[in-house]
Amino acid sequence: MCGRYVVAYDPETLVSGFSLTRVVPFPKRWNVTPQSPVPVVYETREGERVAETMRWGLVPQWAKDATIGHKLNNARADGLFDKPSFRRAARRRRCLLPASGFYEWQAPAAGQPAKSPKQPWYITSADRGLLAMAGLFEAWRPSEGAEWVLTCCIITTEPNTLMSPIHDRMPVLLPPAAWGPWLSRAEQSPAVLAPLLQPCPPQLLRAWPVSRAVSRGTAEGEALVQPLAAAAPP
Repeated sequence: MCGRYVVAYDPETLVSGFSLTRVVPFPKRWNVTPQSPVPVVYETREGERVAETMRWGLVPQWAKDATIGHKLNNARADGLFDKPSFRRAARRRRCLLPASGFYEWQAPAAGQPAKSPKQPWYITSADRGLLAMAGLFEAWRPSEGAEWVLTCCIITTEPNTLMSPIHDRMPVLLPPAAWGPWLSRAEQSPAVLAPLLQPCPPQLLRAWPVSRAVSRGTAEGEALVQPLAAAAPP
């Protein structure tokens, strides 16, 4: 899964990095939690590539209320095009969630006390560039005539060899060559799209343990991503 990530870049970075025609301003954050507004890259009906903020936690268009979004911050790549909560968005509303990096929590190793706290790790790009997490988005409103609410989720897959000692899932991280077909509204074939949802090569990432302070949803600041020895105590 992916339950926390980092948006430590400027909006202008997205314009050049993702060839955008429009971007909505957003603040830097080092501990983005589900239900937060996050920058999302997608393709408009007119074929423009833009970035807007959406609430992290997908609310399908058919949902009776928005509370389902608290359970749908992630979508598993396997079966994505068949599951009722995701199949509509998987064909028509795909997106990218740009990230400076993401966090994952490692369970206690064998031999450690069962109640030992999990150790958070920070995972980022080996070349210090942005990660493009594959995602879905939806437009939902509580009633006819009400304002539309844009929501999104991150797609996860099996871990690569870097991630497998840390956790059994990881975000799908798409290379630039895959952005075009993934964002294209004209492309709706699972046969074309599903093969894109693979673990990225491990050499593209770096990972290190960080302070358990990040486990608090209210914690913020650049110190959260520093290697454990240099991080502030939890």
